[in-house]
Amino acid sequence: MVANPLPPLARWLAQRRWVMRWAPVVLRVERLIRRVSGGRLGVLDLVGLPSIEITVAGRKTGIPRTTSLLYVPYDDDFVVLGSNWGSRDHPAWAANLRAADTASARCKGEQFLVTVREITGVERKRFWDLAVEFWPGYAMEYELSGGRVFPIFELRRLSA
Repeated sequence: MVANPLPPLARWLAQRRWVMRWAPVVLRVERLIRRVSGGRLGVLDLVGLPSIEITVAGRKTGIPRTTSLLYVPYDDDFVVLGSNWGSRDHPAWAANLRAADTASARCKGEQFLVTVREITGVERKRFWDLAVEFWPGYAMEYELSGGRVFPIFELRRLSA
């Protein structure tokens, strides 16, 4: 069986500054692919990278908000970072997740609930190192952001 060449290519591209300018296009393509596939697939899925779709209530409106994210596998859990493509601003989904105890998640076609825990304090460096080892583009995005501290969340599947 031939290994999928796309994940290494995506990791290489994610370390190129010019790629960050393509974020709006990638996000539009993501929405289109999610709509056409009934929410089962996104851009990350197509290139063989781990993708999770998170739905969490808006912290101000209470309206459910859904976003697709790259995740870093961590045992049976999911680690997500608010890199926002290297923007100087935090992503809105991170503030919503910070305000929530739980969220709905979809991964590999399966829907389930997760608990939300923001990683802070002494634990943060270990999770940051894990994330950068998995997705080296985070280091470049950190530089692009002007040194903004990305929120890091651990999402743990709730037992049925």
